[in-house]
Amino acid sequence: MTTRRTGRSSQQAVMLPPLPDVLLEPIVKFALAEDLGAAGDITTDALIDADAEGRWVIRAREAGVVAGLDVATFAGWMVDPDIEYEIAAQDGAIVEAGDVIMQIEGAVRSVLIAERTMLNFIGRLAGVATLTRQYVDAVEGMGVIIASTRKTTPGLRALEKRAVRLGGGGAHRYGLNDAMLIKDNHIAAAGGVGPAMERARKAAAHLTAIEIEVDTLDQLKQALPHAPSAILLDNFSLTDLKAAVKLAKGQTLLEASGGITIENVFAVAETGVDVISIGALTHSAPSLDVGLDTV
Repeated sequence: MTTRRTGRSSQQAVMLPPLPDVLLEPIVKFALAEDLGAAGDITTDALIDADAEGRWVIRAREAGVVAGLDVATFAGWMVDPDIEYEIAAQDGAIVEAGDVIMQIEGAVRSVLIAERTMLNFIGRLAGVATLTRQYVDAVEGMGVIIASTRKTTPGLRALEKRAVRLGGGGAHRYGLNDAMLIKDNHIAAAGGVGPAMERARKAAAHLTAIEIEVDTLDQLKQALPHAPSAILLDNFSLTDLKAAVKLAKGQTLLEASGGITIENVFAVAETGVDVISIGALTHSAPSLDVGLDTV
């Protein structure tokens, strides 16, 4: 069973710049509009005086890796640009249960309106970063990259990919447009590994990476002469992963994918592959428990 013991990671915290506002704005607008609907926060409007001011802290209620502060504070700013924040644990910081992540000061109405959206972003993204860190720690010292996939929440890919990086993972490709990944259905439709690689090579720009997914050692042998940028070994057994590493002899990057768990990731790393991609980092990460408390 996957544990949540991440606060004592031997790895250093990963620090990244915030995402550009142009990426955050449409995501935050949608989230706030979803919550506020056509009438706004009718509970807060009924109970809280317009001039009431307050102070709060967002606190981690379990150990993990902080993520999502850029989008959370942007959400607060969109509700009320006068809300003030003091960050105690930056994105990428490793926190324990009870640690303060940030202090907030401002209009009570504004903070209560923004509260759930802010906590949803932090909890979700810190959960992704925390799960990633568990996998990264599990293969520490093995020289292998733990990478995410495109199995992300629609609309939140930029946020979730950044959270993976904050957890120490690799970015992999962000979409269909930044690298070629020839999958099994592409190979079948193109008429085989060779024809697929030839057509990809003709169409690719000089900076475009080409990766091809193979299901068997025989397909790997067919792919290697075409010198792809990387080869994805899909659902290979440990025995076949070791054989693939011997066959490739360092000619290209080898990526293992499919069926990777926290229990077997070290054994997969031991085979000598360069990258281990794990869809669960984004599609199955549990949210980190965080809360807003009045001080």
